[in-house]
Amino acid sequence: MTRIVSARDANQQFSDILGEAANGGTVIITRRGAPVAKLVPYTAPVDDGAWDKLMAMLEEGLPLGGGAFSRDDLYDDR
Repeated sequence: MTRIVSARDANQQFSDILGEAANGGTVIITRRGAPVAKLVPYTAPVDDGAWDKLMAMLEEGLPLGGGAFSRDDLYDDR
C-alpha cells in the first residue's frame, strides 16, 4: 500500500515511516503538494558474478589486433 506524506510530516514521523517501508510499504514524500521522493523497501542486488567476469576480462585484456609491448617500449626514445 502506498502512503503519501508531506516533507514536514515525514521529518516528524521518520522512524514510523522507515518502519513502514521496512515492512513492505511504499511512502511518497511531497513538498508543497508535489511528489519529490519515494521510499520503498530495500532489495539486495543479485550477485550474478558480473563483477568477477569484468575483473577477469580487464586482467586478461582485449584482443585489439596490435602487437604486445612493454612499458619500456612505450617510453623508448627512438
